Amino acid sequence: MGQNGFFKKLKAGLTRTRDALAKNLDSLLLGEKVLDKELFEQLEELLIGADLGPQFALELIYDVKEKIKRQELGNAIQIKKVLREYMAAILRKAQGNLNIAPGAPYVIMVVGVNGSGKTTTIGKLARVLRGAGHEVTLVAADTFRAAAIEQLEIWGQRADAPVIRQKMNADPAAVVFDALGKISSGYTGVMLIDTAGRLHTKVKLMEELKKIKRVIGGKLPGAPQETLLVLDATTGQNALIQAKIFKEEIGASGIVLTKLDGTSKGGVVIRIVHELGLPVRYIGVGEGLDDLRDFDSEDFVTAILD
Repeated sequence: MGQNGFFKKLKAGLTRTRDALAKNLDSLLLGEKVLDKELFEQLEELLIGADLGPQFALELIYDVKEKIKRQELGNAIQIKKVLREYMAAILRKAQGNLNIAPGAPYVIMVVGVNGSGKTTTIGKLARVLRGAGHEVTLVAADTFRAAAIEQLEIWGQRADAPVIRQKMNADPAAVVFDALGKISSGYTGVMLIDTAGRLHTKVKLMEELKKIKRVIGGKLPGAPQETLLVLDATTGQNALIQAKIFKEEIGASGIVLTKLDGTSKGGVVIRIVHELGLPVRYIGVGEGLDDLRDFDSEDFVTAILD
């Protein structure tokens, strides 16, 4: 699928998010609207309802009021342009692809709660990286669900990437330790480590993820080079809560936002970036092997506002 084709799919997938934001915004701002307290209160309610968050809403409205004072904004519909510029500026800071240098091992630890699409994302990411010329190995460190290991092996076959696995219920940290022996033997490709879907409220399980990360760092100083958090866009504010905890507890360094197709809550990515400063590495808009792409801030803003 070409870039234009993917943008069309992105825009189609974000229809519900666009309806929740752009259409309601147009209804609020079009016509002879007075720039008064009532309008600003309605705007704030709309932005928060679109999962952009109260901090974003307050800062945007402050900016709008300042532009009115400076006579840079004369009517309500121009607020949409201010919103576009504000959203684009925030998301541009979040745009940053993985910088994987050839000839050296690169470890990506993938984390996230059950149902976020983590294992599927790993398979698609393996495909992306293989397409970019990288050697890729998958590590099945989610040993508590037999289906997780089987699912990863299926994706490995699709992406032409070998899978390192052990028996079900093996110690996940031990699986990772053994897999990293491949690097000691001279492997210089990308290693994608699948972990169990952790409930972010379960302290014991979060501690286990920390243990896996310590094992990786002990075996290969400086690794993992990326701790990638997979978030389900349909969960809205729960995605923000997960991102906050995984950043604080596990040191998540980037996010993948999945299931953008069919959700009205896609605006939460702006809140995650704005409040937590986490870069968005990839977005997913479908179940297909090629439905994971690099995040493009301009395309995203266009897709939810136009």
